[in-house]
Amino acid sequence: MNFARLIFARSTGGTQTLTPKVTAFYYRQFTCASVQRAAHKPLTQFESKLKRFELKLPAPLAHSRKVTQQASVGASVAQVLKKRTVRKKWDDNVFEDLSAEGFFNVSAFTTAEEYDLEALMKGLTEQNLYAVKKYFSTDNLGLEQNVLYASAKYPVGKEARDIIFFREGSVVLWNFNEIETNNLLSFLRPYEKDAYLSPLVRGESEVMPYMYIPSSAVDVEGDLVSASDTEVARAFFHNGKFFLASEGDNFLQKYTFSNAMATSIKLGMWEAMLDRYVDSIEYLTDDLKRGRRIRMSRAEVLRKTGELFALRHEINLASDLLDTPDFYWDREELEALYLQVCSYFSISRRTKVMNEKINHCVELAELISHNLNDAHHIRLEWMIIILIMVEVGFEIVHYMDRYYSKEEGAVLTH
Repeated sequence: MNFARLIFARSTGGTQTLTPKVTAFYYRQFTCASVQRAAHKPLTQFESKLKRFELKLPAPLAHSRKVTQQASVGASVAQVLKKRTVRKKWDDNVFEDLSAEGFFNVSAFTTAEEYDLEALMKGLTEQNLYAVKKYFSTDNLGLEQNVLYASAKYPVGKEARDIIFFREGSVVLWNFNEIETNNLLSFLRPYEKDAYLSPLVRGESEVMPYMYIPSSAVDVEGDLVSASDTEVARAFFHNGKFFLASEGDNFLQKYTFSNAMATSIKLGMWEAMLDRYVDSIEYLTDDLKRGRRIRMSRAEVLRKTGELFALRHEINLASDLLDTPDFYWDREELEALYLQVCSYFSISRRTKVMNEKINHCVELAELISHNLNDAHHIRLEWMIIILIMVEVGFEIVHYMDRYYSKEEGAVLTH
């Protein structure tokens, strides 16, 4: 019950009380989630992630008509995620303590390969719950608008609720509670292109605390920081927490933090996709080790190789994982914030590890392809040999026929 009261109090800015009816609703939500987790022990890494963030992240779709199918999908996703390296995550107990100190939550999700931002902007206007404030491009050429910034029209508490949509299929929610997060993710589905599995979406999400810098000095984890300092007065990142300027327009600060979070969760989704790919070809290495016939056709090998190169293209060419985005080239302070958050999420190291894994998978695919090509060439050579033998056989038959015809003619002449 205390958890339910905490969530409601934080979503309303501490200005409203929790009625018994609403308390019972939240309590049922959390109890059901606890029962579901207890029924699937031992906990996998994916389930343990949900356990740590059960108060912040949307609950699994437990009321779907396809419960059996979703359970199998969740099991396969958990099988993949259990091999993953655990990233830095915040614990719910820490969030409870931080909420009392004036911190709010910012959560990030990647739900699809791409969003149709034009249609999404129309949908937000028709829904009339969020006001579109900015729609802009982050590259220097400005060829395509790829970021949509919206804010809730109806306030709940003093803190605003902002949304930043990225065309690459990621969304960052500032000061959203669990129920509103669920509703927004459901609202996004018609505008998604190549949507991801729901368990992966929730498993690869990020939740971080943020607060506004007070006008006086503030004690940050034991370090006394003066708000008169230029860097602190604008925005800074310390010990896994975002600190925003309390005065003026802080949209660029929110965008910078959101961009780094969106990059991290997108990379996390690609990591999960690569792990699923590795699991799908794991039996091939065992076949090679035991000298068995490779159970994959040349067409399947070509398709698997194409998947690898498509993933490599997304990571190294179509994203900003290897370099700082052009948006920050003339914004040094924002660039420092972006790089600091990226370092916190270990994006450079994770990108390097992913490329090494992809290189290994490419080598395996090439080895299998060469093996299948050699087998195909051997079959062709045997077919040619057999055809030559058949032709030689026919020639022998013709020769014997002509020979015996001459012998019969000689006998008749005599």
